[in-house]
Amino acid sequence: MPKVKEKRVGFVIDMTPLVDITFLLLTFFMFTAKFKSEAESEQKFVIERPKSSADTSKIPEKDLAVIKVAFTDSTKVDTAYYYEMTTEKDWLAVREKSNSLTAEQKAKAQIRVTKDQLNEVVNSTYRINSKTKFAIDGDKGIRFKWISDAMDILRKNKFTSFNYVTDKVQ
Repeated sequence: MPKVKEKRVGFVIDMTPLVDITFLLLTFFMFTAKFKSEAESEQKFVIERPKSSADTSKIPEKDLAVIKVAFTDSTKVDTAYYYEMTTEKDWLAVREKSNSLTAEQKAKAQIRVTKDQLNEVVNSTYRINSKTKFAIDGDKGIRFKWISDAMDILRKNKFTSFNYVTDKVQ
């Protein structure tokens, strides 16, 4: 005769506190996450910044124009300038005023420019908003000539003060 199995006595877990904690964590991560800007998502290169410990100030988050000097591929042979601005209204006006930019360049949030085009967009930036701050973000393997040329262009267009983006030494 088969044995009669005893019915298991189960236990009940109240799921309400678990759901509450899950939504609190989800909300916390949503509010603290930093999302990529449109220019960062278009960026196809990586900049390895030089290390520095002299200044701990942060670059401004608005009225900022960034000149990025980067290698265009992983072989680190071809170097190029990229230009972007944080203030969307000014950035649209700069792209419209710059005659040497193509229609494709005017549609992007971050554009690859030559030295002549860089000079023109910096000049347009000065004419549109002279209070714009500049930052140069260069790869640590870039020859100094590229950074020097960017500084000369800024100086020529009356921007004598700028930030140089570095990583903090740990």
